Amino acid sequence: MAFLKDFKAFLMKGDIIALATAVIIGGAFNKIVGSLVKDIIMPVIGVLMGGKNVNNLFFSLDGGEYETVDAAVEAGGAILTYGNFLQAVIDFIIIGFVIFWLLKGYEKTKKKEEAKPAAPKGPTQEELLIEIRDELKKK
Repeated sequence: MAFLKDFKAFLMKGDIIALATAVIIGGAFNKIVGSLVKDIIMPVIGVLMGGKNVNNLFFSLDGGEYETVDAAVEAGGAILTYGNFLQAVIDFIIIGFVIFWLLKGYEKTKKKEEAKPAAPKGPTQEELLIEIRDELKKK
């Protein structure tokens, strides 16, 4: 029974609760960023690239010519889909930028610790030895 009590105490620690909350929020945030990239940014990039769908950017490794990634997969062709990789890189950059922005904002909200006054310096070792020597001379 002590094991279950200890396990419950472990789960109810603030760090575990904060981590669980961060994982849930991170999952939701991933969906938001994925939609932003897929539905807003990639169509603009596609228009700038002459109306191509970025997800259909690929190299055919077997020499075949295919209209789309789906057609190449259906035909069993060997392809390198660099468009999907490009989308993943853009996702990563956006997530990194937003996390950087959030952490920068968080740092500004933290109370800045005031510089504590330095503790008064005591005598150095040499000064103590001189003081001991002088006391011994007096005796």
